[in-house]
Amino acid sequence: MVSAACYGVAAWLLLLGSAGIMRSRHLVHTVVSLSVAQSGTYVLLLAIGYQDQAGAPIVSQGQAQPVVDPMVQAMTLTDIVVSATITAVLLALTLQISRRHGTVDPDELRALRG
Repeated sequence: MVSAACYGVAAWLLLLGSAGIMRSRHLVHTVVSLSVAQSGTYVLLLAIGYQDQAGAPIVSQGQAQPVVDPMVQAMTLTDIVVSATITAVLLALTLQISRRHGTVDPDELRALRG
């Protein structure tokens, strides 16, 4: 039952971040909304790897207790590192756009149109 609630939270975070990206009129707000959407993937990965009454992934001989799959936790940590890197690069790009064009409103950036 806990996993169903986690799936709902993951979907809600993804939808909230996506709505923020679509409605944004500021590049920093867009980057923050993307981070919110990416945090939904953390919750989803942890919900997938959740097992009730499971122990740490340290297996000893004769152990009957189920263990949690450490691969899901490693993927979540990798997702967090990639998300932090993407956020840093996007904020650096936003800073450069602000310096060159004097605005961070996507509608006012005429020089970036093809």
